[in-house]
Amino acid sequence: MAAPAEPWITLADTLLQREALVCRLADGRPPRDFAGLYVGDEEVERVLAGLPGLDGPGPARVAAVRAGSATGVGRAREAFRAALTGTSRLAALARAAHLSTAEAEVLALVVAVELSPARQRLVAYLQDSVQLPRLTLATLAQIFADDPGHPAERALAPGAGPRRAALARLGGDGPWATLVAEPAARLVWHLRGDASPDPALPPGTVRIPGDAPQRPGGLLLVHGGDRESRLRAVRAHWPGAGLLVCPPPEAAAGWEAVVREATIGNLVVVLELTAPLSAAARDAVSHGAHLDWVLSSAGEQPLEAVPDRPWREIRVGDGEADADDWQRVLGRAPDPAYRLSREQLRLVAAAASADSGQVAPAVRRLAGGHLDGVAVRIRPRRGWDDLILPADETGQLHELSARHLGRDTVYGRWRFSPVPSTGVVALFAGPSGTGKTLAAEVVAGELGLDLYKVDLSAVVSKYIGETEKNLERIFGAAAAGDLVLFFDEADALFGKRSEVSDAHDRYANIEVAYLLQRLETYDGLVVLATNLQRNIDPAFLRRISVAIDFVAPEEPQRRAIWARAFPPTAPLCDLDLDFLARQFKVTGGVISNAALGAAFLAAAEDSPITMRHAVLSMKREFQKLGRLRTEKEFDRYFDLVNRDADAAPAR
Repeated sequence: MAAPAEPWITLADTLLQREALVCRLADGRPPRDFAGLYVGDEEVERVLAGLPGLDGPGPARVAAVRAGSATGVGRAREAFRAALTGTSRLAALARAAHLSTAEAEVLALVVAVELSPARQRLVAYLQDSVQLPRLTLATLAQIFADDPGHPAERALAPGAGPRRAALARLGGDGPWATLVAEPAARLVWHLRGDASPDPALPPGTVRIPGDAPQRPGGLLLVHGGDRESRLRAVRAHWPGAGLLVCPPPEAAAGWEAVVREATIGNLVVVLELTAPLSAAARDAVSHGAHLDWVLSSAGEQPLEAVPDRPWREIRVGDGEADADDWQRVLGRAPDPAYRLSREQLRLVAAAASADSGQVAPAVRRLAGGHLDGVAVRIRPRRGWDDLILPADETGQLHELSARHLGRDTVYGRWRFSPVPSTGVVALFAGPSGTGKTLAAEVVAGELGLDLYKVDLSAVVSKYIGETEKNLERIFGAAAAGDLVLFFDEADALFGKRSEVSDAHDRYANIEVAYLLQRLETYDGLVVLATNLQRNIDPAFLRRISVAIDFVAPEEPQRRAIWARAFPPTAPLCDLDLDFLARQFKVTGGVISNAALGAAFLAAAEDSPITMRHAVLSMKREFQKLGRLRTEKEFDRYFDLVNRDADAAPAR
């Protein structure tokens, strides 16, 4: 046995059947196979008969038919109005869209016609045109003509509820009376039980269902913190409310889809803004007054960009994930090694779920893809044992790691003022090859972070304004993940500002000023490396947290570096490391290159690595450096390095 029809379907059928009786019994209009395709003689006679002063069916005959149907129509309307307080999809939709009872009747009638080919044939008969299977404005006016005060066709006016909520539109390009009522496809699918999102929604839209009742509609401005923290503030403001989170649509169809989806799902619209709202966007928010809207942004919105409707504002002061957030998202206590925002924690949880729940790799994955092209990612593989420095410099590097790890204690529990930020800036100064890059890698490994070595050639641009854009890209991406930023040869970016002699000097100084400002607001770890500290602008030196001078190693350090340069698996034969450390006063970088070069010379001869290979490799390093080879340094191997013509001393 078929289930009884819903009250809105019954009402639609009752109204259409009444109009069909009027056409057939009062007007005497028979169905025609080609109605609307041509005008026949009988149609002309019927139109003429309906003119004032001529014979026709007369109002009395029409009134008699309507009177005979009044009882059935009345019962259907009472049942429909009672159902609007119930739990049906149409009733919930009418409440969410703030539709009046009359507007809900018109929308129900339009949707019912859309759902049934039989009703469409009946509508074509009512309108005497096979080309009009949907209700026209004129027919809607006729159906509700006997109901004083009913809006009828005005229920589909631009400012009426169904149009305001983007649930219906007017189609056709003919005269006003022949415009047809078209329900939105998303509405029809919803009433048929399908929950698929509207295909016209902006890319990246997220639906978060809720169970809160309808709200009167409002506007909330939320700024500060990170995305997830702002969403938490919205949930606290409207507990239990569902959310539709999306960027501002770029076209009118996108705005209609947002309004329609939020109405159907009874959702709060959260617009994630990166720029002030446009005039079209402000109009759309104002027009959708039945909805709750949120303007979510990192910074405050200009007052002139706020839609013209009452609003409230919430400032999110701190977006850092706390213990409750860690427990809720990852089911564990916070890791003191990572200071994550709530948005970062959400992304880390997603990445960790794909990697056996491991947090450290997930945190490293945060910045993946954002810094490609402007920085080289270095996954730390070497540790403190690989770093051979004087005890004081090694102690300073340990202090740098402790400073980064202790920010929660100092700025959080002890309430020291984080001015200008909680970030840590380190300056590594010293000649090339003294271990600055290796030290940065070791510190990053100690902290469990990746090291990103910034490619200055990709950052510094001759085009005005491009350098700032590249720097913003670097710091913005770095803020998305906890990592160590390493600026090698930093004096190219952080150098002293010059006297202004032309426009390029002025913009170069602007770049330095912008970089200083961005550095002061960055909450992570930045390492600046330079060969000459005096080349760094004093303004940057005031921002330095830890400054470490890297000097050329003394003989004991050189001996340790030579020993470390040859792996335990390398075949060595009579290698005099004491001689190499004593005679060649070079940096660790040169020693590493010389050891590697000796290994390749030995491999080419398929022999163990000997002093001959090490000395010949050192000769090549001297040639690269443009350094004179002396008998005092090469001692008993001096004849070996000067034996061939290509081994003449470099001048």
